[in-house]
Amino acid sequence: MPGRRLFAIVYDPEVREHLRAIEVTHRGLIRMTIEEQLRFQPDKEARNRKPLQRPVAFEATWELRFGPENRFRVFYAVSHERREVHVLAIGTKQRNRLTIGREEIKL
Repeated sequence: MPGRRLFAIVYDPEVREHLRAIEVTHRGLIRMTIEEQLRFQPDKEARNRKPLQRPVAFEATWELRFGPENRFRVFYAVSHERREVHVLAIGTKQRNRLTIGREEIKL
């Protein structure tokens, strides 16, 4: 895409464990959405991409929401100096319960 600079996507090693807790049928959607939404302008607020209002345990500053019933959550941080997006956690949210890996996170 002309005029838009690409960001590299870097996954935290723990993300592999987070994905194991999610049904295999959804992993392709997760990977594709991360690529589409975070390669260009990952820190531009959008309907399903928001800066976090309060810090979370894994030092993410942004949240991406998507999927069936908007249940998937990707928590990430952006490094403009390195042109990288650091995916720090991937989980699911159902009602007021956020689960990352096999652990429920307090909201």
